[in-house]
Amino acid sequence: MSDVELSQADANELIAMPKIRITDEIRYFPGSGGALNVPLVSEDWREDFVLTIRRGRIDLNRGSYQNIGRNTVILLRAELNGPPHRNPDDAEIPCPHIHIYKEGFGTKWAYPFPTDFANPADYWTTLQDFIKYCNIILPPKILRGLE
Repeated sequence: MSDVELSQADANELIAMPKIRITDEIRYFPGSGGALNVPLVSEDWREDFVLTIRRGRIDLNRGSYQNIGRNTVILLRAELNGPPHRNPDDAEIPCPHIHIYKEGFGTKWAYPFPTDFANPADYWTTLQDFIKYCNIILPPKILRGLE
């Protein structure tokens, strides 16, 4: 997504930084083939972030959640019910998996889902876990809506 290169220390700092919603606007979880981009900021309002939610067109449990910093740098991406990912070292990581920014590689490396994700098969629970994993301490107001 980006040609911007961050040091690993900067990326780690952005990932760990507490994030908050910008508005109290109520948003709806996207339906089939939909997407939602939610702007966030650091607590001191010095850094901008985006939480993105994408849903599969046919398989509603397939999709991804991303935390983007510095306007274009994907810091974290959770992929749900998709194909396995082949890492640069040729290791294959089954889905669901998480991509974490790695200096020099961006998000080309995938890792098994963290154990603190309660139920990776449930997209709504996984979104709540991803929000916590991204350190979004004042999360956006997202309603499930109708499937």
